[in-house]
Amino acid sequence: RGGLGFSPEGLRKTIKMLKDDLDDKNAPFGVDLLLPQVGGGARKTNKDYTGGTLPLLIDIIIEEKAALFICAVGVPPQWVVEKLHAAKIPIMNMIGAVKHAQKALDAGVDIICAQGGEGGGHTGDTPTSILLPKVVDAVRGKVSPLSGDPVLVVGAGGIFDGRGLASALSVGCSGVWIGTRFIASDEAGAGPMHKKRVVEADYGDTLRSTIFTGRPMRVFKTPYILDWEDNRKKEMLQMQDMGIPAFVTDIQNAEMEGGASIGLFHQAECLTLEEKKQGVQLTSRERHQRGVFLTGQCAGAIDDIKSAKEIVEEMVKQAAEQIQATSTLLTSRL
Repeated sequence: RGGLGFSPEGLRKTIKMLKDDLDDKNAPFGVDLLLPQVGGGARKTNKDYTGGTLPLLIDIIIEEKAALFICAVGVPPQWVVEKLHAAKIPIMNMIGAVKHAQKALDAGVDIICAQGGEGGGHTGDTPTSILLPKVVDAVRGKVSPLSGDPVLVVGAGGIFDGRGLASALSVGCSGVWIGTRFIASDEAGAGPMHKKRVVEADYGDTLRSTIFTGRPMRVFKTPYILDWEDNRKKEMLQMQDMGIPAFVTDIQNAEMEGGASIGLFHQAECLTLEEKKQGVQLTSRERHQRGVFLTGQCAGAIDDIKSAKEIVEEMVKQAAEQIQATSTLLTSRL
């Protein structure tokens, strides 16, 4: 389960909900938290998404016997690594650039998830086809401080079917991390609008923008986001240099104008500057359609909603067939 701004109570409740849905109550699960560096030479817009509760969150992860801890947009603090390893819980760090691999290794992680720029949510700009083999090279010969086994690389970013899985395995990854394909699944917690947008998406319907967190994040394009990127870029950069994500400006203005209610709060995140000047009022459905939906570029290749079971089984079958077919290209022993 991913955690953006999880409170300790919220995390414990979410884990309970997850376990309640499992046939096998002891089935493995992981917890994913954003742990950006705050201060120093880090982005000025970085913030502590745990609100100072990371020690409590780590205690809950251990108490609930998570099988894996995942952290993104930064490496885990040393005390977190030591405490989780003492509880025999491996750590996976998500990275978006080759240079981040060494930082993750220095922090003592056991698995590195390399996500190419095609991926949804916070992501870098290095394509998956370049990032994966170079991260595999970077970790070759390194061992997990927990198990003593080789550090594993998991591939991510634009992987939506068995061919993507086969490709990742062929460059040395031990597995894949998939997001967008599972948004379009029966079991996904994503809302109907999010799922609908994924299956109807074209390949150019997403972009990377920093307006929401100050860090590049791939989302579906909306008039509001494009307005910031195309017409308010200078203002956006000035705000970020002060440590303020650009969209916060609109939220604060809406609150000062008496728009602190949920409806107007969303309106502030949906309207372009010109629409605001004209007094445009969107319906609830229109606001929802313009919502912030984290999505990878591979949405353009997804056109149906299936069960997670079907997705996994089809992916494994296709990957096996692809690997077998590729092996027939060898005409002689090397």
